[in-house]
Amino acid sequence: MSLSTKDKATVKAFFSRASPLAEQIGDEVLSRTLTVYPQTKTYFSHWKDLSSGSAQVKKHGLTVMQGVFRAVELIDDLKAGLLNLSELHAFILRVDPANFKMISHNILVVLAMLFPDDFTPEVHVAVDKFLAQVNLALSEKYR
Repeated sequence: MSLSTKDKATVKAFFSRASPLAEQIGDEVLSRTLTVYPQTKTYFSHWKDLSSGSAQVKKHGLTVMQGVFRAVELIDDLKAGLLNLSELHAFILRVDPANFKMISHNILVVLAMLFPDDFTPEVHVAVDKFLAQVNLALSEKYR
């Protein structure tokens, strides 16, 4: 599923509106992921507080969303642009790539919650396709 020129423009426009809320989005995304998919907590067992709004959840949630915003900038070549992140998650962090889909799902949920008027069906489709491409790029070094 490739991104059309229109999809790319839609993603860029939507994420430019979302970027001021990156910290809030990230906190909510990671909090939901840890709650809805409790198996993801194993990657953060060294954290003292996994609750929503904790300093560590907020910090890592922001890191995740900064990665997503960076991917928007790299939208024309996600595979090459996200190669370092793919290597990090595959070889050093050893994150199961199935987790990327869980995070992506929660990104969609949170964006729909926070931007109900802007998150139209057209935006939803474009962002979903974009996140699928990000997931593929992040999974590249797992093959």
